[in-house]
Amino acid sequence: MSKPSSAPVALFWYRRDLRLNDNAGLYHALRSGFPVLPVFIFDQTILDALDDKHDRRLEFIHNTVLEMQQEFRKIGTSLLVRYGKPLDIYRDLLKEFNIQAVFTNYDYEVYAKERDKAVADLLSENGAEFHAYKDQTIFDRDEVLTGSGSPYTVFTPYSRNWHHKLTDFHLKSYPTKKYYANFLKTASLPIPTLEELGFKPVKEPFPGKTVQSDLLKNYKETRDFPAIQGTSELSIHLRFGTISIRELARKAKEHNFTFLNELVWRDFYFQVLDHFPHVEKYSFRREYDGVPWRNNEDEFQRWCEGRTGYPIVDAGMRQLNEIGWMHNRVRMITASFLCKHLLIDWRWGEAYFAKKLRDYDLSANNGGWQWAAGSGTDAAPYFRVFNPTLQAQKFDPKGEYIRRWVPEFNSLNYPEPMVEHTMARNRAIETYKKGLAAAK
Repeated sequence: MSKPSSAPVALFWYRRDLRLNDNAGLYHALRSGFPVLPVFIFDQTILDALDDKHDRRLEFIHNTVLEMQQEFRKIGTSLLVRYGKPLDIYRDLLKEFNIQAVFTNYDYEVYAKERDKAVADLLSENGAEFHAYKDQTIFDRDEVLTGSGSPYTVFTPYSRNWHHKLTDFHLKSYPTKKYYANFLKTASLPIPTLEELGFKPVKEPFPGKTVQSDLLKNYKETRDFPAIQGTSELSIHLRFGTISIRELARKAKEHNFTFLNELVWRDFYFQVLDHFPHVEKYSFRREYDGVPWRNNEDEFQRWCEGRTGYPIVDAGMRQLNEIGWMHNRVRMITASFLCKHLLIDWRWGEAYFAKKLRDYDLSANNGGWQWAAGSGTDAAPYFRVFNPTLQAQKFDPKGEYIRRWVPEFNSLNYPEPMVEHTMARNRAIETYKKGLAAAK
């Protein structure tokens, strides 16, 4: 694109906040005094790491970008969409536009923080400012700390303080619509197709983002039963910011404390990742890196494919493989089975979930896997080992979920359990005990 004019502009950089309404960074951009051009970058660094060319997450993002473009066209502006490495894209944009400032919202992952610093430094060298805001959490960074000013490493006291600090101010929406006239007026700009990005559509429907009051009211009683529609399935919308966390928290506060507490967990894992970035590659409790995992590749493959001989585990893995999502209770059961029954490194399972989950979020995925392995914050003790048979009896008592995903269950075609529970439990406890003793 040739430089349209030398008039100063501000850019709003969309990442995991794909909406116009109630968007903190966009609100501040629109009030900056400069015409605002919204920008989205298909980050080549991230896309190059995706193995599956039918990636559900990318399709969701692409669909959302197309929907946003329709909204932008109605108000006389356009989303500028580019593909490449963000630093290279911004070098080009600085040549094309008279950029005074770039506005965006915080991201807490190591790669994202390094990327943002590099872009901020480039902008500074060119006389432009970089502004980032809190948008995907209610509280972040240093807003909820212990009495001594340090970050929490245990959820329960964090949650207690989180609820104590919460006021209506923290749940207030940003009135972006009032300032739509401040977008840069421009014709519609082209958006690359999925195929041009090197991917192919899955063409499966994604869950809606409407929150049903009845679901929220009954959430505590229904959320653990995978055969019923007892969870919101809003995780993909929270992951990519197609709904506002403030709007959802207001509804949760009105209807159900248990649901609100799930949003507190989300904030908690973000602040853990922000303050303890080593968790991306290592155990939160570093002594757990000394656990001597068995890491049998054939057994790992059976777990991935849902052929363990434990129906609730197999149902969960097949659900994941087929639709890119798994019920949260079953995520805990399958993760525990991999780490404790098979003694396979939690990082193997975390990476597999990262590849398959349509709602994959590094902080929550990492936090959940380290909880299951016993290596994380507020972790279950290593000697707590889920019994998958009892879990199935308790949370799928009629076997409806299992029959949905493992139709050959109770037939000659279904495999015997690949490991006996009591033996596996004792083996896990002894292995952990030795590993932790050696780490002292």
